[in-house]
Amino acid sequence: MTNVPARVLEWLRAGYPSGVPQQDYVVLLGLLRRKLTDAEVHQISTELAGLAEQGEVISTADVERLVGQATLDEASPDDVRRVSSRLAAGGWPLADDPDR
Repeated sequence: MTNVPARVLEWLRAGYPSGVPQQDYVVLLGLLRRKLTDAEVHQISTELAGLAEQGEVISTADVERLVGQATLDEASPDDVRRVSSRLAAGGWPLADDPDR
């Protein structure tokens, strides 16, 4: 099994041979939180760069909002850093520092 869903299922079956108890669902979903793919970082950066080209000031909150829309989850600090780094490399640094 080399794909991610198969590895996750294998891990769950090893840890919960009798099935996952309902009270553990939320905890397990938190453990399975994913990172942005490179394509998602590119897509979000492109959207934010377009806003910057129109004169908008881009902030950490803007990055967090778009990451949240892409992942249906709260943006991790690592995801915010990856997107803000890509924007800064393109000449559109964030108005605020995401590492604060």
